Amino acid sequence: MEVIGTTGYFLAASAYAVFILLLLAARNKTLAGGLMLFAALLVFSSSLLSALQPKQEFSLLIVMAIETIKLAVWPLLILCTQANIPSVKALLGSSKAKQYLQVWFGLSVICWTATLFIPHSVKFLFSLLLLLNLWLLVLLEQLYRNADVKVKWAIWSLIIALGMSTVFDFVLFAQAAMVNQLDFTYWYARGFIVAIGMPFILVSTRRIKDWSVDVFVSREMVFYSSMLLIAGFYLLLLALAGYVINYVGGAWGDVISIAFVILGGSVLAALLITEKLRREVKVFITKHFFANKYDYRVEWLKSIEQLEITENEDYYHSATNIICSSLAINQGALVKKITENHYQPAYQKNLKLDQNELHFLIKVDQFCQQHGWIIDVRELAMVENSYPGLVLDAQLCAQQNIDIIIPIFMNKSIYGFFLLALPEDQELLNWEDRDLLFSISKQLSNYLSLNEANESLAESKQFDAFNRMSAFLVHDLKNIQAQLGLINSNAKRHRDNPAFIDDVFETIESATERLNKVLTQLRNKQMVESTKKSTDVQALIKAVVKQRNIQLPRISVELTIDDMISIDEETLSSVLNHLLQNAQEATKENGWVKIQAERINSHLHIAIIDNGCGMSKDFIKNRLFKPFDTTKGNAGMGIGVYEAKQFVESIGGTMQVTSFENEGSIFTLVIPCENID
Repeated sequence: MEVIGTTGYFLAASAYAVFILLLLAARNKTLAGGLMLFAALLVFSSSLLSALQPKQEFSLLIVMAIETIKLAVWPLLILCTQANIPSVKALLGSSKAKQYLQVWFGLSVICWTATLFIPHSVKFLFSLLLLLNLWLLVLLEQLYRNADVKVKWAIWSLIIALGMSTVFDFVLFAQAAMVNQLDFTYWYARGFIVAIGMPFILVSTRRIKDWSVDVFVSREMVFYSSMLLIAGFYLLLLALAGYVINYVGGAWGDVISIAFVILGGSVLAALLITEKLRREVKVFITKHFFANKYDYRVEWLKSIEQLEITENEDYYHSATNIICSSLAINQGALVKKITENHYQPAYQKNLKLDQNELHFLIKVDQFCQQHGWIIDVRELAMVENSYPGLVLDAQLCAQQNIDIIIPIFMNKSIYGFFLLALPEDQELLNWEDRDLLFSISKQLSNYLSLNEANESLAESKQFDAFNRMSAFLVHDLKNIQAQLGLINSNAKRHRDNPAFIDDVFETIESATERLNKVLTQLRNKQMVESTKKSTDVQALIKAVVKQRNIQLPRISVELTIDDMISIDEETLSSVLNHLLQNAQEATKENGWVKIQAERINSHLHIAIIDNGCGMSKDFIKNRLFKPFDTTKGNAGMGIGVYEAKQFVESIGGTMQVTSFENEGSIFTLVIPCENID
């Protein structure tokens, strides 16, 4: 065992000798670099002396003295790293460093004096090393927990190396303090632990630039460090009690002490996970270690996180939960102002408010509109004239379990209120509580406003979609009415003409089909989806022209295509019908309108040409394709050309317009027809 232990310490001394040479080669002249070099020299000396001690048989107190100095240097290096301390003068001026050195020096003098001058008192030295290792462990935990991601990447190996050796030393010296002597089984293994840690420290030495780390000391850091200290002292007392039991227990001492330690460890675990203890520790830390009651950064991030994970459809619920969580309570309600004198609960969390008993909010509304205060009903009842000018029945509020009234402002007017119920032991709100609640309520008012605006926008979109559909349906009905009106106006002159009778029946059949389509759309509350089918374009154009030629001027046809094309026949017929109708209406009865169709490569070109009144460039650019913009007054809907353009572009085509005022217009439809049979 002695040989193995000596080997381990020689290995550690060799490792740190290499480490020292590397540090000297790096020539780091910063304070942290100097402390690192000094600490490495101490570890080297301690390891070398521990390796030589079994053969040379000198006192281990020399090694313990070096260990004592080492336990001053490592914490100073950590404090220097945390606070970016650049010089020895600044280090000595640091309150934390000064405090640590004073405690270290005082304890060291007391314990070393007792060890050297009181017989059989080496346990004082072991206790000193035990406490210093525990303190170093707490500093390591603080350093790592509060560093940002990049810094954690740089220091994690240092934390592992020092943490590993510190925990090992803590156990070693705790046991030694109990029995007043070292356990050499642990002592000989210690050299290997020290040697293994050196490469990890070397990695951090390379990663940390100038050995400076910005660390934010948060409430959480103090809380976890405090819990670690509590656990450390508890385990120390537990070990002491176990030793006493073992000492006075006789033959059963070992069994009883083991059972006691297991039971005590279980109690510690139960205490650490108990929410009540954790809450009391947090309250104690907040009252005695921080000037502000709340960590506003944490509170703000927490409320944002809660908003991110909530469902928009339940935003009243989400807002109430967030305002309740800020005070760690589980009773609250959001009351929304409906009209000037009417309020309605939008969501209640473990409260049962009667809508008919919320009339007291009328006076609260007037008061808050004027002052913008958060009202603590308990303070109103206890402190006279705490809310000057406020008329409020505190007893009625108490009956409804309302303790806090928080106004929600939106556009400088009252949107509603948060009504909260607090535990009986909760103190009155102070200025920090009010600032926090006011900030969160302001954030939640924006959240509520945004969600209600989104809800209104969604409803508007639904109405807009329905209105657009209605406009298209009315447009179809108008076209049907126009067809039937032309039949009626020409009936007296052509009723005895068989060709006219045939046209009448064809027109009625077409009108019937289109009416069926309109009725289907109305029943389904949506536009009927288009269906493509193989269509004879030439026959379709001739049929449309035949319908339109009931009206003057007559339309002439120039067709050089007799192929079949896959397209929505009904929509194409409606588009051509409308464009031809527009051309006729823009042209005098003695003028002319013609339609041309031809296939050029893989596209179908349809041109509608007239010599009518024409259009200006400004009209084409700004009004022609704008829906619901018409020049026909009440007789038009303003969606015919828009519908035509939308249809052509939806199938991958284009619609081009060329027009000159008082000369005429040309509408050209270019439709892809790769799938012509």
